[in-house]
Parts: sequence; structure tokens; C-alpha cells
Amino acid sequence: MLASIFDAFVEESPISVMMRGMMERVFRPQRLDEIFEAHAKLQYSRELLFSSLVNLLSLVVCGIHPSVNAAYKAKAKELNVSRSALYQKLNGVETEVGAALLRETASELQQLIQSMGGEHPPLLVGYQPRILDGNVLAATEHRLAVLQSIASAPLPGKSLVVLDPELRLAVDIFACEDGHAQERRLFKQVLATVKPQQLWIADRNMCTLEFLTDIAQRQSAFVIREHQNLPWEPLSELQFVGRVEGGELFEQQIQIHYGDCALKLRRIVLRLSKPTRHGDREIVVLTNLPPTVASAALVMQLYRQRWRVEGLFLSVTENFEGEIATLAYPKAALFSFTLALASYNILATLKAALASVHGVGKIEAALSDFYVVDEIQGIYRGMMIAIAPQHWRCFIDMPLADLAALLKDLSTRVNLKAFLKQPRGQKKKKPPLVADPKHPHVSTAKLLSQKRITP
Repeated sequence: MLASIFDAFVEESPISVMMRGMMERVFRPQRLDEIFEAHAKLQYSRELLFSSLVNLLSLVVCGIHPSVNAAYKAKAKELNVSRSALYQKLNGVETEVGAALLRETASELQQLIQSMGGEHPPLLVGYQPRILDGNVLAATEHRLAVLQSIASAPLPGKSLVVLDPELRLAVDIFACEDGHAQERRLFKQVLATVKPQQLWIADRNMCTLEFLTDIAQRQSAFVIREHQNLPWEPLSELQFVGRVEGGELFEQQIQIHYGDCALKLRRIVLRLSKPTRHGDREIVVLTNLPPTVASAALVMQLYRQRWRVEGLFLSVTENFEGEIATLAYPKAALFSFTLALASYNILATLKAALASVHGVGKIEAALSDFYVVDEIQGIYRGMMIAIAPQHWRCFIDMPLADLAALLKDLSTRVNLKAFLKQPRGQKKKKPPLVADPKHPHVSTAKLLSQKRITP
């Protein structure tokens, strides 16, 4: 399906061809500019197209260029705008535009994953799971005039991110430019997107009367950890229902009230054999799932899926440049993070292609995001020099079924062993260190000689 000019890279680094081809497809200029025109309220395209900005910033987010300025220098002739025009555009990208970009690109990637058969088994048959969690952006540099006299760390914003755990895609983001705002300020925006037969999984910060009640009223379900300040009344005693890995399970019926609505819930308590690292001795989860649909043990398993969104944030932090310290304007910082999520989705789709060939369980357990991204970063620049931009356009117009078949074919050529995690052995307890104030330095060679260890 690909021209012969791709042959060398398909042979040596098929995973880089897959990633770049999907970036060409997902970040195609016409589609990006249509998203901008549909959702931008204040900005407009005069000197610089939104698609050109995304193309440039994606190279920074993916680690191809070390900074926005370095990417601008590499693309200056192609952009034909001043550096100040670039930053003016970047600093003004509205959060609604970034959210729309993430939603629409995730929707297309969802179809691609399903076409390849790379999705994970359903968590709960008949329900569409959504995991919700918050993320606070790291402090930026003190680059703005209003920050230069302040020693405190400047926070550029925060967000709530929605993960589809079966597809491993970040499907939505709700951004807030105020780094001090509470996450609950964004709840109404989240609730407006809730659809029937969804299953929302979240931590205790999302446990409010309004949030729980509104989800239920929208014919959806939830598994959310109980907040200690949530008011409720018992309808039954707490009863032992069984033992699971980690402790003993108890359950009771409770009721909460919000406005004129009274909502009956199941309150499931896991009394832990060992306390958590935070000192918690029990985990309490609230759900409106009927017992005939999900037992207490299954509800607790569903809640444990929440760690997957933490894995998403960890992967974005370690493998992408989503929190660029030099972008001090909140809109720019939030947009770069949103673009990092979109790039993570492309990586997740690449992994789904591999899973469709090598098995979902093997890819999920053993593939290292770090080694994959490192390979792509090392190959990308040379590949873009060797293969002119016009040759990549075949990915834009390729029918979805053909693209899925191509990605699966390339997946069969990947040397999977090069990208597997390196498991660490069990850590041994170290003896206490010997400190001698009279000898602050030692000679490694002498110590090795004394132990008779050859290098």
C-alpha cells in the first residue's frame, strides 16, 4: 500500500512509520482548521492557520524538537510568520478549541481501533465505561511581567480528563485556567456530556450529592469512592458479603437526598488486610448498579480500574512534553497538555494495532511506552528528510479499512523484543551506610581491589 520510498524505514523501524502516518491522518490541516472555525469564539485565522500551529507544537510535545522556539526555527520558512505572531496565536488558543480537537480526533481513532480489533474486553457488558480524574499542570517559569516579582510557583491551570479504559483513549477534557479553582467547578460541564448506559468511575473528589444524583437521572451508572463529608442515611445494616484479595467485603443500602430527589445506593466497604500507603484501612465505594448486574466484588474490581487514568497521566508526563515550563500563559499551557493527550491517543492506537496482531494481554503487560517513544524520536527527523511531505499524504485519503489493514501489516514487521519492558528483580534490603566524617571521599578502585572484584 505504501510507495517504495518507505521500504527502508518499514524494514528498520515500522513503528516510526506507523506513528508518523497516524499523525498525518489525525492532524490533517483541513480537519484541524474546520475544528478551529467551528469552536473558536475570539481568535481568528489571519497570519497563521490553526493547523500550522498544531503541526509545530506537536513536534515539541512529541519530543522531536526541544522547545517551541527550536521548532519555530526549523519551520520558519514554511510558516512565513514572525515569532511573535506564533506566540500570540499560541497564547490565545481557547480551551474549547483544544477540547474539541481531543474529542474529534479520539472519535476517529476509536473507529480505527475497533476496525483493527484492538480494543480490550468490556469491563461490564452493556455499559460504556468512563474514568474521570483531575490533573493540575506543573508550575511554569516566571516569564510574564505579573510573575517576575513573585517567588511562589505559578500554576497555569488544571483540568478534568475522561479516559475510555476499553480503548485506552483520552476522550474528553474540561480545562480551567485558574490553577486555584476547585475541580467541582467543572462538574456541570462534565454532567452535560453524560449519556445513558455509561459507567462513570472516579475518586472521592467527585463524590458530591449533585454529581451522583445527576448521573443517575441521566440513566447512567457510577462507581465512585465515598467522600467522608457526603451526607447519607442508612436503609440497612452493614453486612459481610465475602472475602476478596486484599480484605473483607461488606455492603449496605443507603439513601442520599439532593433537592426533591431521593436516590437509593449500594455502599460497599472493603476492609483492608494491610493499610494503604496513605494509612487508609478501608475503601468505601458508592454505586447505583443493581446487584443483579454487578456483585460487590465486581464493583470493587471496577473501582480499581481507576488506576488506568493515573497510568495515562504518568505516560504523558514521562514520554511527552505536555507541561512546557516556558509556556506561562494559561491558554498555551492547557493547549500543550491537551495536544499531549491527543498524541498519547495516537500512541494508544499504535499499541492497539500491535495488540490486534500480538495479543492484547501481551502488549498491555509487556510493551514499554518509553522504548516506543524513544525509537520514534530517534528516527523521526531523518525519516522526514528522506521521505518528502507529499509522500505522507496517502495516509490522509486512505479508507479506514485500508488504514487498519496497513497498520496491522506493519505491526507484523515490528521487532517486539526491542520494545518490551525490562522487569526488575526484587529489591534487597540494603545494610546501613557507613559514614566517616574524617574520610568524606573514597577510592572506588581501592575498594574493588580489597574485595577482589575484577571490573
